[in-house]
Amino acid sequence: MSAAHVRRGGARAKPKKQPTVAMPKKIAKRLPVDQARANKMAGLVFGAFVLAIALVVLIALDIPAKAERAAGSIVGRAGFRVSGYQIVGINHMNRALVDSVVTDELHRAAAEANSDKAPQALVNAAEIRNRLLGFGWVKDARVSHRLPDTLVIDIVERRPAALWQNEGQLALIDNEGVVLDRVPVDKMPDLPLLIGPGANAQEEQLGRLMTEVPSLKPQLASATWVGGRRWDLSLQSGETVALPEGEAAAKAALVKFARLDKETGLLGRGIVRFDLRVPDKMIVRLPRAPGEPIAPPAPHREG
Repeated sequence: MSAAHVRRGGARAKPKKQPTVAMPKKIAKRLPVDQARANKMAGLVFGAFVLAIALVVLIALDIPAKAERAAGSIVGRAGFRVSGYQIVGINHMNRALVDSVVTDELHRAAAEANSDKAPQALVNAAEIRNRLLGFGWVKDARVSHRLPDTLVIDIVERRPAALWQNEGQLALIDNEGVVLDRVPVDKMPDLPLLIGPGANAQEEQLGRLMTEVPSLKPQLASATWVGGRRWDLSLQSGETVALPEGEAAAKAALVKFARLDKETGLLGRGIVRFDLRVPDKMIVRLPRAPGEPIAPPAPHREG
């Protein structure tokens, strides 16, 4: 037998083809791509479908949450549990409010881990911060973990800027008009008093106006927001200054009034009211003598 008819090792077996996802030829012909690209697209779509099904199954079985709790418990058993917390930055706010928020979260995390102490990994710092931001005094809050066993809550308080009187109640507000806390009448701090519905929301505007008149700013006793449109300023010397509507007009009128007071001494003369609502005019109201009628008597006519 010749060498041409002899094959060593016998006939080679043909390799088996791996199952692939292919696009049906009828559909592929209708697409603006060739058969190979259509098959590749079909494979990607099928893979995405399988991945979506797997993700739905994982969520349905609560596997991610279970894994998180298990990891938190492992970290807790390793010694990283919250044994205490530290609160910094409180000067005016009631500390008990912060204590309540923090302890609520620590108890929840401990119960989730089935432990007497909360593992650091299961304490939701964002939830603590969000709840703290709901208090008027809190401008910002930062919650951090200090290893191995301490939680640190850093409070940034708002600064009281004025008192707001509305519907018979007094409240502290900051320079943005945010209500910080209720204030008893017998414990009123020495701050400007804003009066009327919506006056708290105009505190920034009032602050800008008074900044333009540094000579009058220390003399401001109260400011009434009239009709949701303009200010009446009550000064410590007893006078009322009625400003026009609009911040620009009010600023111009108040600056002019402060200049005239500096030049001629308008305040302290017993004048009751300065009305600046009419442009380029100042209408004054003088006090009445005891027993003087509000309107002068009509002239007597002889018949």
